[in-house]
Amino acid sequence: MTDHLPPARSFGSVADVYDRGRPSYPRAAAAWAAGAEPLTVLELGAGTGKLTEQLVALGHDVHATEPDVAMLDVLKARLPDVRTSLTGAEDIPASDSAYDVVVAGQAFHWFDHERALPEIARVLKPGGALALVWNTRDERIPWVRKLGRALGPAGQEHDPTAVLAASKHFQQAEEETFKHWQNVDRESIQDLVRSRSYVITLDEEAREAKVADVLALYDDYGRGMDGMQLAYLTRCLRATVVHRPEPDPLTVERSSSGAHSPDREPADGPVPPPTDDDSGMLLIDFR
Repeated sequence: MTDHLPPARSFGSVADVYDRGRPSYPRAAAAWAAGAEPLTVLELGAGTGKLTEQLVALGHDVHATEPDVAMLDVLKARLPDVRTSLTGAEDIPASDSAYDVVVAGQAFHWFDHERALPEIARVLKPGGALALVWNTRDERIPWVRKLGRALGPAGQEHDPTAVLAASKHFQQAEEETFKHWQNVDRESIQDLVRSRSYVITLDEEAREAKVADVLALYDDYGRGMDGMQLAYLTRCLRATVVHRPEPDPLTVERSSSGAHSPDREPADGPVPPPTDDDSGMLLIDFR
C-alpha cells in the first residue's frame, strides 16, 4: 500500500483515516498560540484542518497551506471558505511581512528548518510570532501508557525548543501546555493506529499486527463500542520574530551604485569634491 513512501509524505494515502482517527486541538491552545482576537494567520502543514477549524472559530483570517493534495482536499471539504495553498513551509507563496502569526500543528518536525525558518521570518510582520502546537498522549494515565507501548515510539528527530534557540530569526520561545481528551471507540482507535506515519510505512502484515495489538489492549478494558477517553497534553511554543530594520535608502543607493565600495572606484573615477551648492552632501553619511 504505502511501503515505499517517506514518512513525511505518507499521510495522503490515508487522509480520511487520519481525519477520523486524530484528535482535534483545544480552543484555549489555539487562542494562546495565535491570539484570541482576529489576526492574519498563516498555517503551515495544515493537514486535514484539525487546527485550522479552531483558528477559524476564533475569528482569525487563515491561509492554510499543506504539501499533500489528498490531505488538503479533506481540509477544503471541511472548511470551504478558507484560503488554501498546496505548498510546503520552505517556499511560502506570500509577500514579505504579510502575516501576524505563523502556526504549525503537528508538523514542524517535518520541515527543512534551514530553509523554512528564514521563509517564516520573511512573511511575518514586525513583532509577529511563530507558534508551534503538538498533541501528545498523556502517559501519566496507566491505560494511555500501555497504549503508547503498543503503538511503539513515534520518534521526533528535532527538539523544537533547541531548533528555535539556535535560529537567528526568532527570540526565545514561550511555552504553555493544555489538557484535553479525545473520545475513542473500537473503530476510531484503529484509525488512530493506521494514521501514524511509522505504521503507514510498515508492510501490510506488520501494520495489521500493530492494529491487533492495540485492539487487544482496548478490549481488555471492556468498554466495547461505548468508547473511552484518550487523554492528551497539547504543547504550545511561541517565538517572536527578530526585528528586521528597514534598509537605509541612502545606503541602498550607495550599495547599488558601488560609490563607496572598498574594492573599486566608481566607473567614472574618484568622487569630485562638493561644489558651492549642497548637492555633494548627498554623498556623505552623517550617522
